[in-house]
Amino acid sequence: MEKDMIQELLEKIQECKVEIAKGIVGQKDIVNGVLIGLFSGGNVLLEGVPGLGKTQLVKTLSKVLNLSFSRIQFTPDLMPADVIGTNIIINEDGKNQFEFQKGPVFTNLLLADEINRATPKTQSALLEAMQEKTVTVANETYKLQEPFMVLATQNPIEMEGTYPLPEAQLDRFLFKLQVSFPTLEELMEIMDITVTNRDIRLEEILTLKDIMEIRSIVKEVPMAEGVKEYALKIILATHPELDEAPEYVKKYISVGSSPRGAQGIFIAARVLAFMDGRYNVSFQDVKDVAYPILRHRIILNFEGVSEGITTDMVIDKIIEEVKVI
Repeated sequence: MEKDMIQELLEKIQECKVEIAKGIVGQKDIVNGVLIGLFSGGNVLLEGVPGLGKTQLVKTLSKVLNLSFSRIQFTPDLMPADVIGTNIIINEDGKNQFEFQKGPVFTNLLLADEINRATPKTQSALLEAMQEKTVTVANETYKLQEPFMVLATQNPIEMEGTYPLPEAQLDRFLFKLQVSFPTLEELMEIMDITVTNRDIRLEEILTLKDIMEIRSIVKEVPMAEGVKEYALKIILATHPELDEAPEYVKKYISVGSSPRGAQGIFIAARVLAFMDGRYNVSFQDVKDVAYPILRHRIILNFEGVSEGITTDMVIDKIIEEVKVI
């Protein structure tokens, strides 16, 4: 691809961030993380208390990126058919026949709101869509339109009536992003937008074709052997059963990252480098993406939980221990 085309896409990404900021106050790291997830072809889990703008973020993204958008409010009585769709009987010319009625999963951006409120059976209905980008109903497989991305939210505080996400499903999220509470200045701006007559009009910046081109380009971003080895050493350092694992990991971790964590670091670091206008991946890129990629892929043991250790604290120690080659 020509340099002029790449430069044009980079400029559009920056314009995207500016336009998204009109509808979402602050949360620059979250916006950046979601864009990295989209350009990587991954799914993103947003964790934060209600009212921090998680739903508004997805709506804003769909407008600026010109993508179709669906929302599912996950509840304990939600059924798999409510997510993926079901076959219904249609009567034509006196004959009954089945016709597939598509569910809300057939979209570009799917907001799975409070995903941990649904039963594991319903949560599992998303697994195939998240990994394979397909939906299978009654032995018939339907392909989802690309780009497809699941943005799921969960409340970390209210645990009554919730079902913890299965590890297999957590592993299918590229990133886990923690949505923080806004600052005083950000709160003032939020009030100006939400409780006044101020009208926010968002422009469409990126097209579907642009997004698919970016996905193709980032796979070609060079990654030196030393950087690759450094990323893989970070993944191996999360496994307490390995001799080379840091003592901190052996003490507080029960299960380390899967190979999907390594795949995630490789592609997300490439996207981060590209979005910064660099045509090679740095060690810092690997460090930056390690946190959102690993925080839901390493499991604390009883000792870690009881001592108030967080997965981010463990990642801090791992990055400190694993030396740059």
